[in-house]
Amino acid sequence: MSYQASPNRYNEMLYRRCGKSGIRLSALSLGLWHNFGFVNDLENSRNIIKTAFDAGITHFDLANNYGPPPGSAEENFGKILHADFSNYRDELIISSKAGYLMWDGPYGEWGSKKYLVSSLDQSLKRMKLDYVDIFYHHRPDPDTPLEETMRTLDLMVRQGKALYVGISNYPAAEAKKAIDILNQLGTACLIHQPKYSMFERWVEGGLLDVLENEGVGCIPFSPLAQGLLTDKYLHGIPKDSRVATSGVFLKESNITPAVIEKISKLNDVAKQRNQKLVHMALAWLLKDERITSVLIGASKPEQVLDSIKCLDNIQFSEEELKTINTILG
Repeated sequence: MSYQASPNRYNEMLYRRCGKSGIRLSALSLGLWHNFGFVNDLENSRNIIKTAFDAGITHFDLANNYGPPPGSAEENFGKILHADFSNYRDELIISSKAGYLMWDGPYGEWGSKKYLVSSLDQSLKRMKLDYVDIFYHHRPDPDTPLEETMRTLDLMVRQGKALYVGISNYPAAEAKKAIDILNQLGTACLIHQPKYSMFERWVEGGLLDVLENEGVGCIPFSPLAQGLLTDKYLHGIPKDSRVATSGVFLKESNITPAVIEKISKLNDVAKQRNQKLVHMALAWLLKDERITSVLIGASKPEQVLDSIKCLDNIQFSEEELKTINTILG
């Protein structure tokens, strides 16, 4: 039996305008960084994506190197898309990125025209798509002229391979330059994807102001600091946690007594708000109207539904914010 999306999928989700564009994104978007590669169960990946869409999540975020192995998340997403979502393509925002190492040799990473054109062509082939809705440059390139990289993003739009373009991991000054170049070319920068959470607040040092002034959206990734902003580490390191199973992006050495103390105090604030810590951490980002959407990850469908509960309360009192800032130091 073919998949039929829930008829109520748009009833409960919050949608926010992306900068000054015509696009609105679901307040939560699903990132396919982990749990969607060849090493994962395809049926579980399919159920996660269906659950997200049934709950009103319309934005699915990928990159050329997502997996593992690199490229496999896009290939699996393409299979799911064509098996279950062929009737819903125009209701989806599908994004991809290029910037990190993808293949051997001098043209397999960074920001050259050669790499970006090749990478997007490969991504479209893996997903069996004519275009993506958003194509990002994934990280600044210290060697390629910014003009070359931005001209290539502009080219992707003019060729019809991407509807919109964005940047990721760009600091404030470089983001401003990139946005200016794109404006001069006639292809506005739609969105910026930075790492941002209660534990990673560098964007507050100027980037959010740049995005607000330029009418560019913002979609934070790693909003839970690789799982630290949950209650799972309050009583030790669970055997099934990311620290115990991979330790690549979050290491045991990151979970210090001082960090545990902060998590515990934040958890107390969340309880006073009748929220779980994970919900408060997501809501804390969404309290700022400059944040268009927040990227969540999931290893099972229930986690998607649980994350959406953050939307029950995204308002914070001045006292709550003051307490949180004191805890975070």
